[in-house]
Amino acid sequence: MNRRKSEHRVPASAYFALIAAAALAAAGGILHAYYKNRQIQVAREIDAIETRIEQCQLDIRTTQYRTDQLLNRFVIKKQLEETGSALVSIPVGLPEEIRPSSSDTPAPATPRLTP
Repeated sequence: MNRRKSEHRVPASAYFALIAAAALAAAGGILHAYYKNRQIQVAREIDAIETRIEQCQLDIRTTQYRTDQLLNRFVIKKQLEETGSALVSIPVGLPEEIRPSSSDTPAPATPRLTP
């Protein structure tokens, strides 16, 4: 019986602290894995959004290119000639420049009839 008393006993609080530390470490590991997975998901979402932005920018450039092609006056002139249109180009000196009148009030859209 003396031998049992002389042995060094570990108090229960040490076991409790060890269990608490293990639980804390496990919770930290789980949180680390969760946050790392979330970080990867966010990085994938960012990559997908950047890809969509690049695709939209490409679509914008393509649309601008096609618009420029459709509005090219030389191409329009050639297409009109090919289709046999009656439209002809206007000589350079023919258009007149009309300056606005000096009055601040705009002209009425419909003429006024006086009785």
